[in-house]
Amino acid sequence: MRAPKDDSRQVPSERTGPGQSRPLQRLYGWLEHRAGLVFLLPAVVVILGFAIFPLLGSLYTSLIRIRFSGGQTELDFVGLANYRKLLLGSEQAHFLGRGGEALWVWVTLFFLALLLAWGLYRRYRQGRGGLAWSLLGGALVLAFAWLVLSRLVPGSLLGTLQTTLFYVFAGTALQYGLGLWLALLCAERLPGTRFFRVVFMLPLAITPVGIAYMFRMLTDTSKGPLQPLWAALGLEGFSWVNDPWGARFAVLIGDTWQWTPFAFIVLLAALQSIPQEQIEAAAVDGATRWQTFRYVIFPYLLPASATLVLIRMIEGFKIVDLPNILTNGGPGTATESITLHAYFAWRTLDVGTAAALGFTLLVLVSVFSTVYARALLPRARGEG
Repeated sequence: MRAPKDDSRQVPSERTGPGQSRPLQRLYGWLEHRAGLVFLLPAVVVILGFAIFPLLGSLYTSLIRIRFSGGQTELDFVGLANYRKLLLGSEQAHFLGRGGEALWVWVTLFFLALLLAWGLYRRYRQGRGGLAWSLLGGALVLAFAWLVLSRLVPGSLLGTLQTTLFYVFAGTALQYGLGLWLALLCAERLPGTRFFRVVFMLPLAITPVGIAYMFRMLTDTSKGPLQPLWAALGLEGFSWVNDPWGARFAVLIGDTWQWTPFAFIVLLAALQSIPQEQIEAAAVDGATRWQTFRYVIFPYLLPASATLVLIRMIEGFKIVDLPNILTNGGPGTATESITLHAYFAWRTLDVGTAAALGFTLLVLVSVFSTVYARALLPRARGEG
């Protein structure tokens, strides 16, 4: 009897051979070990495309001079000439202002230098590192203090740098103080608290341009909706924006009205997270309201407050809508911020100077944020 024919050799195997499967196995193994990198790669590409590459392009723009002539665009590499123009050239008075001499300026700088020297001495005695960086930071503090104080002397001129610093520090202080006060009120069990929580949030729903136009009408003493009130107070015909400091305070009030709700909601959330047992224990021990706030409530608010102040400082450096719409930077250049200064330079096709102003602002914000984060944030969070 003939045995059945074995056809197994003629049927191709469904599995690939060991030599053919190794590349696929290596690929699968690499993907398994590098899964995090593969998933992060699209986000990195997006960040590079929308942030890093335009930043490098702007840096190159700050080092060139663009000229438009005869329907053509000419790019001339000028190096640091745009920065030199801002710090030492024709734009120095516009950017850094023009200082004056007064005895109280030097006395204030002397006591500030003594305070910084005492802080450095304590740091040295405690054996902390980074003394060179502390010296550099102290020198920068003294330089900025001179740039600000010398511009407050009568007859001096504030530049866009000092005006921006005024918006940042005065605005942040006002917004934090008002936000804390409103949060403390709404944290109490008073009638109508829920209604006022909604009302206090309304300014955040309005665009900065809308707020600027609204305050432009409110400060108009001849035609605005508050004209009868101004007339009753004898201020009809008075213009806020004709006086440099009046115009600056008009911008500051508008910015404070817009961003106080942000401070309010952050601080209210922090207040509601405080354990009520500690507040009740302080009341039982006979602590006054001020003692309860200082020793119980405020320490719980410090971490949120430190982060809130940092965010508002960074945003304050970028203010542009309110001074542009409300005063158009005037009178003269009294209310111009650095961002508005860069916008006006770009509008006059001075693109290199506009880019140089943008990078100067970037360095300024980075320095302030780094010093603040290293010096104050750890202490506020109880880490230092």
